[in-house]
Amino acid sequence: MDLEVKGVAASPASQAQAISGREKPLQDGPPNHGELRILAYLCKSHFFTFELFNGVPRLDLGSLVDSDDEEQDVIPNNLPAPTDKYKLNYQQYKTEVKEGHKQYSQRNAEKTKPQITHQQTPRKKIDEKCVQGAEADADDLTTLDRKALLQQGYADNPPIAQRGTRRSDAEIVAAEKKKQTVTEQVMTDHLSRAVISDPEQNVTTEKQSAHILPDSKMAPLRGRKRTLHETKIKTRSTLTENMLSHKVQFDGRVVSRNGHDACRELVGFFFTHDQSLTIYEYRQFGKNRTNVLPFIQKNIYCHQRGRRKGKQYQLGDFYVGANLTFLSSDHPGLPGSIKENTLLTLRITNVDQIALHSLNCRTDSVEHDDITNQEANDRLVFKAIQDVLREQLHKRGVRIVTRLGKYLRQVDKEGNGLLNKADFKQALEVFDLEVSENDFESLWLILNDNDNDNGKVDYGEFKRAIIGEMNEYRKSFVRKAFMKLDFNKTGSVSMIDIKKCYCAKKHPQVISGHFTEEEIKSSFLETLKDACSKSEEVSYGEFEDYYEGLSIGIVDDEDFVHILRTPWGI
Repeated sequence: MDLEVKGVAASPASQAQAISGREKPLQDGPPNHGELRILAYLCKSHFFTFELFNGVPRLDLGSLVDSDDEEQDVIPNNLPAPTDKYKLNYQQYKTEVKEGHKQYSQRNAEKTKPQITHQQTPRKKIDEKCVQGAEADADDLTTLDRKALLQQGYADNPPIAQRGTRRSDAEIVAAEKKKQTVTEQVMTDHLSRAVISDPEQNVTTEKQSAHILPDSKMAPLRGRKRTLHETKIKTRSTLTENMLSHKVQFDGRVVSRNGHDACRELVGFFFTHDQSLTIYEYRQFGKNRTNVLPFIQKNIYCHQRGRRKGKQYQLGDFYVGANLTFLSSDHPGLPGSIKENTLLTLRITNVDQIALHSLNCRTDSVEHDDITNQEANDRLVFKAIQDVLREQLHKRGVRIVTRLGKYLRQVDKEGNGLLNKADFKQALEVFDLEVSENDFESLWLILNDNDNDNGKVDYGEFKRAIIGEMNEYRKSFVRKAFMKLDFNKTGSVSMIDIKKCYCAKKHPQVISGHFTEEEIKSSFLETLKDACSKSEEVSYGEFEDYYEGLSIGIVDDEDFVHILRTPWGI
């Protein structure tokens, strides 16, 4: 392919002539030395043009037309005016497009932030977000309070109804089966004990002694142990199944700061025919086998403290939330950790309401005496103080409740859980909990009953009296969560295990993208560490105090349960 080169000479005049396109073509044949120098100069100066010999049409700039003008549609004049509906749809579409563009711009701006912002730790980032939230919050909340309140966000994302119903049904069926097995075992146990231990079994009849020869080597029945074949199947005074059937079954737990004892599962029976009671403890044998062993032997017991101290237990004393008190010295078979305290307190968590109602209809065991009225007045005093303080602790409950418990444990130098009046007054002042002098004196008179001759009160009981406590339904899930973490049943859990088991993936703020999973987890661990005496270990009491404070700001029980179910997977 031949190539026609239009060049210019080295002089400025020749360059101008070449640019204008009026230069003469070079002669045919190979270029000489001078022409090569001119071509090199033109390549270096970018003042050259090439045209193919077969002809490339010259571009006519004057013939170019703006593409917008060329593609512009012609709008007829006879079109109808747009309707109001069309205008409204157009405005909505326009608003959506603007909002989408705004969100897109914000996301791009976050992605293009300087690299130093991505190197911030989750704690620093969540601190900044909590500080920004302070501008919109009129309450005097600290950063720690706002981090604790993030846990309430789990209640904003309700669980799937079908899955929750299926799980609840399975739990109910399993609980009923477990209850029936325990009832059968207890009935068999007590019927057997009643027959074997009946005094009539050891009575030697005249006929039996008459047949024994004087020189016989067999010892009299009274002086030797009774063998199984010599035991009667039934005696005249033996308990019958009908007698034992008049009973109330209840579930209970040990009121203790020791996690191992607090998580013991107890089941008890109160028999109306002789006003006796017995309590058993669930024990796990292997992976799938559960059995019950005696915890409190069957006997007639009395209240050991409170307004009813010294009075025998009656049917009216068994209701959800009631306390049963026993002297540890009367039960040598109790575990060592429980026997350390002179007083054993059990809390009733559930009662067989059908049996209780049936027995109440048959008997008039519930008496409305002076003691009942005094107990009602005591509850009114507690409620008045709790209403005032819970209003103060509505959004800062986790921080105050956990730090109050930590403070009282530090003040308790002897480690017996008892503090005097001055210690409690000082604690209220330290945490700005306003209780009037009259209310405090009324509270102290109720708590400091005749049992405490030394003028001291258990600080756990004091804290429950002024702040209140979760109902037993909520506490059952707190215990489930802790028992899942404390698989060795030591009563304490390491922070490493808590960090492994806590899952923030389903937190609504994580799903929406406002927080990351690591940020929610770090906020929980930071607020929990603030409650602990040891930085790398959490006791059951500290774990319960955390959720006790969180429970203050949650009205619905199911919301609170969902806050526990979601991150712990229970």
